[in-house]
Amino acid sequence: MKNITLNNGLEMPILGYGVYQITPEECEKNVSQAISVGYRSIDTAQAYGNEEGVGSAMEKSGVPRSEFFITTKIWISNAGYEKAKQSIEQSLQKLKTDYIDLLLIHQPFGDYYGTYRAMEEAYEIGKAKAIGVSNFYPDRFMDLAAHVAIKPAVNQVETHVFNQQIKPQEFMAKYGTKVMSWGPFAEGKNDFFSNKILQGIGQKYDKNVAQVALRFLIQRDVIVIPKTVTKERMVQNIDVFDFELSQEDMNSIYRLDTATSLFFSHTDPALVEMLLNYKI
Repeated sequence: MKNITLNNGLEMPILGYGVYQITPEECEKNVSQAISVGYRSIDTAQAYGNEEGVGSAMEKSGVPRSEFFITTKIWISNAGYEKAKQSIEQSLQKLKTDYIDLLLIHQPFGDYYGTYRAMEEAYEIGKAKAIGVSNFYPDRFMDLAAHVAIKPAVNQVETHVFNQQIKPQEFMAKYGTKVMSWGPFAEGKNDFFSNKILQGIGQKYDKNVAQVALRFLIQRDVIVIPKTVTKERMVQNIDVFDFELSQEDMNSIYRLDTATSLFFSHTDPALVEMLLNYKI
């Protein structure tokens, strides 16, 4: 496993296991499987409702806590200093741990400045080893980063071959902030798994489309957290460190970029209203 160094010197696995949309009932089983095949970085969130499953799988694994890298995120309904502070304690309890390796703001809504202050405090007392944000577009990211004491270590955003976050990555680099990809397979949208360019490149390296897409992001220093509930695919997704894409192949994939979301836009009032009304 390759590690990436965050802006505070903390090392994080560049590839982990994401549990978005995995039910609480299935989460422990799936995370246990992921751990058994070699995953040590697990990404969850308060809004996913499955932090307990991650904590139980980690606790029962027999793997020392120090070998894990756990990411969770504070939801909008827990925004603001006091609520965020309380929710961090709740997440620690659910995850059965004394600290969170990477703590993120899930969405750029509500009193996220207050949330960030609570996260900075958690960082200072060792309850969070690194802090950052998620789904922050460049304007909100840069405004926040310019006005906080501890610069975000990570911004977790939609990143895949069709939306590569090239320009935002350049701006984030000014603060030492790493891009962390959610949806590295675009959830299969845009005929992702049958894309001829990715298939052709995969044949050259005896790799599948998913492995090529992950390798492309990894070579750009993008952190990836692919999700699957199939053990065979867990094994395939982690098997991306024995080959390297040529510059020619990288360039072919660069040309797939539309720089447009396949999922949602924070400029859509209906979407924002839905997020604000989602309580946990």
